[in-house]
Amino acid sequence: MSIVQIVALGLVGAFLAVVLKQTKPELGIPLGLTCGILIFLKLLPELGTALGFLGQLSNRAGLDPIYLALVLKTTGIAYLGSFGAQTCRDMGEGALAEKIEFATKVLIMVLALPVLGGILGLVEQLLP
Repeated sequence: MSIVQIVALGLVGAFLAVVLKQTKPELGIPLGLTCGILIFLKLLPELGTALGFLGQLSNRAGLDPIYLALVLKTTGIAYLGSFGAQTCRDMGEGALAEKIEFATKVLIMVLALPVLGGILGLVEQLLP
């Protein structure tokens, strides 16, 4: 999927949403949401390629798979939270968008706790 196709899909969706708002404003939000989901679905093969490559790099470097999983989960939470929050803003629900962003930050913090525990364990080993 090229960026040209993605931008074209987004621009066509935006144009149609603007036109629809004049005659049937209730269709603007579902159209925007549908375009966003289509763009996301078009990116899935690219995401699969990136995940496979990161897995290969992790194996070659001898990294514990747990750390790669944490990075991928954190990235996924950040992207999905951002997508959800922006979609809520597009629908005029700014307060709900902020709640989604807050939840995203809390979930990322929770995922970081095992890493923080590991760092603390290393510091304890270094201290006499």
